[in-house]
This record gives sequence, structure tokens and C-alpha cells, in this order.
Amino acid sequence: MLYAKITGIASYVPDDVLDNEELSRMVDTNDEWITSRVGIKERRILKQNVGSSFLGIQAVNTLLERTGTKPEEVDLLICPTSNPDYRFPSTASIIAHKCGMDVSCYAYDIQGACAGFLVGLYSANAYVKAGLYKKVIVVSAEKMSSMTDYQDRATCPLFGDGAGAMLVEPTDNPSEGIIDGVFHIDGNGLDYLVYKAGGSAMPASQATLDGRMHYLYQEGRAVYKHAVIDMLTSSQDVMKRNGLSTDDIDWFVPHQANLRIIEAVGSRLGIDPAKVLVNIQHRGNTSAASIPICIDECRDRLHKGDKMVLTAFGAGFTWGAILLNWSL
Repeated sequence: MLYAKITGIASYVPDDVLDNEELSRMVDTNDEWITSRVGIKERRILKQNVGSSFLGIQAVNTLLERTGTKPEEVDLLICPTSNPDYRFPSTASIIAHKCGMDVSCYAYDIQGACAGFLVGLYSANAYVKAGLYKKVIVVSAEKMSSMTDYQDRATCPLFGDGAGAMLVEPTDNPSEGIIDGVFHIDGNGLDYLVYKAGGSAMPASQATLDGRMHYLYQEGRAVYKHAVIDMLTSSQDVMKRNGLSTDDIDWFVPHQANLRIIEAVGSRLGIDPAKVLVNIQHRGNTSAASIPICIDECRDRLHKGDKMVLTAFGAGFTWGAILLNWSL
């Protein structure tokens, strides 16, 4: 029987730093207000006139180099993103083309909001276990600055740009790789976290431009409440289903949305804070890219065989958790 394991990881963040001091000159806020509420000191911003694919290309090229993988060996590339370059074609097809994977592989996007990487990773797991593909890349590329309203003091401190990628390959060892996952969706979340205009429900018009409706809209309190509860319960569910407690988990990797959310979930889960991977202070919320970026930047702390729970929550509402054994 085939199983799926992670055989490589890479990430990319732009060079330009937007710290809280600079942000306070753009909107009515300050470092103390931002740090005390969301725990973010700075975030990276892609200032070039390019799309999210640029970020993904850098991450994928690094991944190929690190793993010694040739572009033509890749069977499938999945790109979870909330910030596609265009409504079509897919950002995945652009990344695959620019990384030299034309013809040799298929590529498509996933819209799973901030939970998108986990959805993509579990999809890669299914393809590999089914024997359909041998080398699958999951790359989240998020230019969150392209949908951030820098006149909105409640949301603009939250978001940063970046990309993270993993390579998934088969193994016959059931004790390594991706073990299990749980996913849920609740459409009642539409009103609380949404990009209102630009889609078929509300095409772009002068009225949508004047109403500043081409930016991310969020009702923070509602999102906070659901994020804490849903990331907590999905993490508990995937552990319980596999007969595990928090004592059995070596690393807990939550979506890097808000430090208070991360701390609340960890506290209610009863896991040692030293086991929680966090990099939000310097990266902000990079949506679907946050988990692979965080893991990549903390990879020197990980050991082969470490048991990990990854969890995320995003617009939809959509959320879930994955249990895996680290295999690098």
C-alpha cells in the first residue's frame, strides 16, 4: 500500500519590509496598538508590479534545487491562493510554465482561503496514495497586499506577502508522512470575511470602486471567535481519531493569522507553548502560505519522525487540521 510523505520544503518572502512605524505614517495606528492586538511587528510586501505567481516561482525553484528535482519530473502542481494573477488562466499554470514544467505536468488552483494549503496538501496526499502521481508540488502564493485596504486600520496591519511550497512523494512506510486530515466548511461565514466585488456576483463598476469594495472585508470579532473554536476542535478531532493526546504531539503549527488566536488555541488545546511554531511577528498573515513559510523557517528545529498537527481557518468559513510525521 502506498502512503505519501513530504520530501522537500521551501519558501520565499519579498525583500521589502513594512514595519509598524512605517504603517503608522500611512494610517491612524501605532506599534503598541498593533502589537498588543495581533502580535505583528513587521510584514514583507511585494512592491514590484507582478502577481502572486512571482512569489510562487521563487519558492518552487528553491524547492526543486533543494530536492534535486528536475522540472520535467513533476507530475502535478497545486496552487492554493486567494490572490491569483488573473481570473484565468490559473496561477498554477503560470508557475508551472515559468519553472519549466510545461507539458510534463498538470497544474491547477485551489480557493480554500487561509486553509488552502492544508486542502492542497491533503489533495496531494490522495493523488499519491492512489498511485496517480509520484511527484506533487503544493505551492501557496499570496500577494495579500494586493487586496489590503491601507486606509482601514483594523485590517491593514494584519497582512503580508509570501509563498511556501512542499514536495509530496510516495512511501511504503505507514509510519512516515501524512497520516490523517479533517476539513469542514460553513457558508454562514460569507458576511464576515469576504472580498465583495470583482466576481460574477458583483462585477467591477464605478460604484464598487467608489465604495472601496475591491479590498478584503473582515468583521474581526466574529472571525476571531470562529477561528479559535474551529482550529481547536479540528485539531482535537484529528488527534482523537488517531488515539493521540497533546503529549504525543511534538509540534503544533497553526495558521499565522493573529498571535492572540494562536495563543488562545494553544492554551485551550493544552499544548506546551514551546511546541507551537510561530513566525507571525515578522511575516504577518500570509494567508494560505503562512503554514509552509512558518515550517520552512523553523525547519532546523524539526527532526525526522516528529509528530505534527497543522491547522488553519479562513474565509468561507473553511477550516481543518492535518496530522503528519515529519519526514525530512
